[in-house]
Amino acid sequence: MAGINGEIDWFLWNEETAQYAKELAKSIDSILFGRVTYELMANFWPTPAADTEDPLITNYMNDTAKIVFSKTLERADWKNTSIIREIDPAEILKLKQQPGKNLVIYGSGSLVSSLT
Repeated sequence: MAGINGEIDWFLWNEETAQYAKELAKSIDSILFGRVTYELMANFWPTPAADTEDPLITNYMNDTAKIVFSKTLERADWKNTSIIREIDPAEILKLKQQPGKNLVIYGSGSLVSSLT
């Protein structure tokens, strides 16, 4: 998902992408991240720089429950974030079976690979 040096310059953010993100957000109540993507997002969304973005998206990113799968992340200070240290298939099934809306993974190619 990222280039060999971690670059994400391929990503295109425009009105169509923004509209899709806002529609998707209506169906989500938990965001799953790997550590690298979490740190990237946590270094932007809860900062004043995010105030230039659409308030719906900024509020969604900051207010939605976030789960980071990481063995090395020492703490997660971004609002509504919890850390899960191991990928346990039984625990993933429990997450999926909880009442509520959908789960989504943004980026986090290693996490997607592990879950697959």
